[in-house]
Amino acid sequence: MNQLIRSEGAQMFANRLNKNQKHLAKWCKREQIHCYRLYDADMPEYALAVDVYESALTPGQRWVHVQEYEAPKSIAAEKTQLRLQEAVQVIQEELAIPASDLFLKVRRQQKGTAQYEKLAEEKTFHEVTEAGNHFWVNFSDYLDTGLFLDHRITRGLLMQLAMGRRFLNLFAYTGSGTVYATRGGASTTTTVDMSRTYLDWAQRNMQLNGFVDTGHEYVQANCIEWLQQMAGQRQFDLIFLDPPSFSSSKRMDSTFDVQRDHVVLLQATMTLLSPQGILIFSNNLRRFKMDYDALTDWHIKDISRDTLPKDFERNPKIHNCWHITHRHD
Repeated sequence: MNQLIRSEGAQMFANRLNKNQKHLAKWCKREQIHCYRLYDADMPEYALAVDVYESALTPGQRWVHVQEYEAPKSIAAEKTQLRLQEAVQVIQEELAIPASDLFLKVRRQQKGTAQYEKLAEEKTFHEVTEAGNHFWVNFSDYLDTGLFLDHRITRGLLMQLAMGRRFLNLFAYTGSGTVYATRGGASTTTTVDMSRTYLDWAQRNMQLNGFVDTGHEYVQANCIEWLQQMAGQRQFDLIFLDPPSFSSSKRMDSTFDVQRDHVVLLQATMTLLSPQGILIFSNNLRRFKMDYDALTDWHIKDISRDTLPKDFERNPKIHNCWHITHRHD
């Protein structure tokens, strides 16, 4: 699309991209941010999330990960398709990104095992960096890249809290939280996820950062069943609990719904938390409501706002996060 014949909407989208880029540029430089969200459905007509990832190895190399939010059925498919084509063209032009370095996904509401399904089999990984830690990301094979950018501050919190603590990462995904906790001086780490693919990815992320000693344990298990099995047997001083909003799997006899099941999940998790320990609990269900009345045995502090990065301020419901400890009063 020649810039001279852009539609009015496409030009407004281009203007917004440039405005956001200028708004974030000084912050990225000051905070050494190399992977960030540039745009998140700021304009309803262009319902996209645009994430920029800078290479850790090649200066100037960037990849752009674009997720289109599924349009309502009331909007004609032809119109959404045209807007998407416009948007992709604008992104390539304004960010000077070749087509080969732009990756497009459609983000539908996830049901059942869909969140784990592969989209492709390219197995192409790229190295990126965040706060001195290095991670492998994959733009083509899965809906998500391997690094949840909205949890950047949460991961930093884990690093601040980890010194000398036994760390447990539940629903660990690709283990970025474990990398941060290890960098922060955790005495041991236990990383639990049901997916062998993600556990292997977690180990590769740890190896990428030079963390290969025997103090790191990787467990392939249903986290809820594992918590029940470990009750009374294990203790941890720092736990990161970041479950999916909804999940079902061939390995699970039932479904998991974070709203319905969070009380039981938290109760099981707290049996493994040492008396002076800290649990960081988060989820991404926008309508989530913590059942405080059922959880009166602990100090629960909502830190959602404190863990919201600058590049996600336009979308404050991107995640929920709490700091939880045992009561001693």
